[in-house]
Amino acid sequence: MSSMKNPATHRGVASAASKRRFLVRMVTVLVGGMFLDGYVLGILGPVTGTMAEDLQLTAAWEGLIAAAALAGILIGSPLGGWAADKWGRRSIFMFDIALFAVASGMQFFIDSPVWLIVVRLLMGIAIGAEYAVGWPLMGEFAPTHLRGRLLGAMQIAWYGGFMIAFLIGYLLSEYTDVSWHVILGTSTFLAVALFLARIGLPESPRWLWSVGRKDEARALAYKYMPDDALDDVQHEDVRKGSFGMLFSRQYWRSTLFISGFWFCAVTPYFAIATFADSVLKHYGLAGGLAGGVGLSALALAGVVLTFFLIDKAGRRVLTVPPQWLCAVVLAVIGLWAGAPAMVVLILFLVFSFFNAMYNALTGVYPSEVLPTEIRGLGTGFAAAFSRIGAGIGIFLMPISMETLGTGPTMLIAAVVALAGAALSQWLAPETKGKSLTECAAGYTH
Repeated sequence: MSSMKNPATHRGVASAASKRRFLVRMVTVLVGGMFLDGYVLGILGPVTGTMAEDLQLTAAWEGLIAAAALAGILIGSPLGGWAADKWGRRSIFMFDIALFAVASGMQFFIDSPVWLIVVRLLMGIAIGAEYAVGWPLMGEFAPTHLRGRLLGAMQIAWYGGFMIAFLIGYLLSEYTDVSWHVILGTSTFLAVALFLARIGLPESPRWLWSVGRKDEARALAYKYMPDDALDDVQHEDVRKGSFGMLFSRQYWRSTLFISGFWFCAVTPYFAIATFADSVLKHYGLAGGLAGGVGLSALALAGVVLTFFLIDKAGRRVLTVPPQWLCAVVLAVIGLWAGAPAMVVLILFLVFSFFNAMYNALTGVYPSEVLPTEIRGLGTGFAAAFSRIGAGIGIFLMPISMETLGTGPTMLIAAVVALAGAALSQWLAPETKGKSLTECAAGYTH
């Protein structure tokens, strides 16, 4: 213990500048993984029309293809989280990006809707594993005073990836002869670059400590972690995590909150953003850049605002009020059948902005409110549960618009947002300025 209190005497100690360089590298590759996730989901929308015509797709096939990556996340998140808690973060960190690169490359050669679903399912599995290991890694290496912003930066990357992909896909499909295979396959180049950048990154000291490998944890902590996190590492419990712990008396509230909050946050957004063109056209509004990119740009602005406020204003104020506001906005859109087109557009933009604000917290909370031994598993479970909602939203959105109409569809989205607001009002904790050990104990004190 004495060596922990005197880092300068430890053999593996690194300079502050060296630790900063490592943190920049770690943040870059983790942010890159989230950018890739947003890119994969955003690139599909602009090519859906061409792809549907080429492959002779029905509305149901379109929904299945759009939801395939989300179904993969549903599988990959809990499996990746379980594996990351059992075997460590680093091996899963490398495996998921390798799987993604291979599956993404297969998109260049797809000639049937069945194979496209299979390939995007594999990509989703890789993304799910990335969720389950990326956010915990960021939380475990980040300095306490920057943890919220660094975790939030991953959401900025997601929205940025979604928006940039939509823009690239739109421009390539509208103004070039590039096939939809190539447009979808552009994610391969990003994946290969990230794989190369991740080679040589270390294991998480917190995970090593939690499984009893204290000497290795101590050495890596001295070398890579900020000084204010060194002492907190030794407060980690050395115990084996299990799926049952997520629903134990100590942690069921954390599990309920992060899963339900994430589900209700992403379900309306995915449905509306993925089919932004068709949704806006139902209201007599122009699609294309004014639609998908406009909504994505406002969403990106909302996440950026949260990034700057999260470590100053705290988590709850950015989580609870915006959800109530979004529920009201969606209800107004659903109930006001004869609203002027410009008013509807403004309401959609307001929803996109404030929904993104609290969506930025969906990746922050799981990394903070769960202990290290189930942090990966819990994050994976919450991500998987959220993607059930996102998948349902994407699959049912075109069907609901066609059968029920726009008004009832928006009211359904309002009910989902309302449920998330009520849950967060009840259970959302304040974790600003707390160490990971203190955050994980929040509901037990």
